[in-house]
Amino acid sequence: MTVLNYGMIGCGMMGQEHIKNIKLLENTRIAAIFEPDPSMATIAKKLAPEAEFEPSIEALLGRKDLDCLVIVSPNFLHAQQLKLIASLNPLPILVEKPLITNPSDATLIQELSKNYPKPIWVAMEYRYMPPVAKLISQANALSGGVKLLTIKEHRFPFLEKINDWNRFNENSGGTFVEKCCHFFDLMRLIMKSEPVRIMASAGQANNHLEEKYNGRTPDIWDNGYVIVDFASGSRAMLELCMFAEGSNYQEEISAVGVECKVECFVPGPSRFWPTHLGPSPTPKVIVSPRAPKGPKVLEIPVDTKLLQAGDHNGSTYYQHQKFQQVVLGNQKPEVTLKDGLIAVQMGMAAQEAASQSRIIELSTSMKTKDQ
Repeated sequence: MTVLNYGMIGCGMMGQEHIKNIKLLENTRIAAIFEPDPSMATIAKKLAPEAEFEPSIEALLGRKDLDCLVIVSPNFLHAQQLKLIASLNPLPILVEKPLITNPSDATLIQELSKNYPKPIWVAMEYRYMPPVAKLISQANALSGGVKLLTIKEHRFPFLEKINDWNRFNENSGGTFVEKCCHFFDLMRLIMKSEPVRIMASAGQANNHLEEKYNGRTPDIWDNGYVIVDFASGSRAMLELCMFAEGSNYQEEISAVGVECKVECFVPGPSRFWPTHLGPSPTPKVIVSPRAPKGPKVLEIPVDTKLLQAGDHNGSTYYQHQKFQQVVLGNQKPEVTLKDGLIAVQMGMAAQEAASQSRIIELSTSMKTKDQ
């Protein structure tokens, strides 16, 4: 089998997770890295000692040995880096979410969707968490069609990032973009319909209020609700709290149809679980038919080596398995630029709805062509 040479753009916390999971795959090699922060570059060198470090993205793109690229830079850099790659060396790309943080960059993404000559996969890891994947595969068939979808994430505050870029909306796109585009992507995927209307309420109740950066207090929200109406008549709700890491499960998803309810429960990162409590909780899916009544519980354990390779319950590994096949030409991206863009636009609409205390009607401008 062909050995694929990967080029990495960014090796912060999430970039390191990508490296660990790429290295778990057979026939892969981290060939080159661009990481401008010395401390992150030092860590990346230990994880991928075979990699050569390049002084710029241009130098990285000038190499002739790369088969694909993985973009894991801060959110606000993604759009312009995609544009630069398209102009210099359009290789297959896996780009972390969110695709954009500025609404004006939507046009660039639409143009890339039409004209970029190689596949681009948007990293939406939550699709590939084993319990979430199980729910996705069963929810509509078992429920008779999902009518109500609830996604709850009760988790830890935003972690520290290089130069604390994630403390301000102008860099991250806002909490509903940075953190929650994953969940809006799941909503579209499970509902099999497009969003038409968004309502939201959110705020900053606890986190980062005592922090100062050049005299500024962070403005990122730490809690909120979002309700989304879909063209099909179904609806979904997101509940987010980022000061609630004390529970067994970080994500809980409930998909309800007229025949059945399907739920999944996902623990947070195993490295944060208190060791004195024993093993971290096992992910599970619960199927609760209306008739005959009787919930059925299915435990879905995740391989320990995958848990040790990242914070997303093995999903980064399964995502890279599929992306590897995309680079080899054996399949198309499962998460397209269209998917990534609409997830961001839903997050932006939620930010606007909460900020302005109004309902946002989503226009046809959200509809883009698939690659």
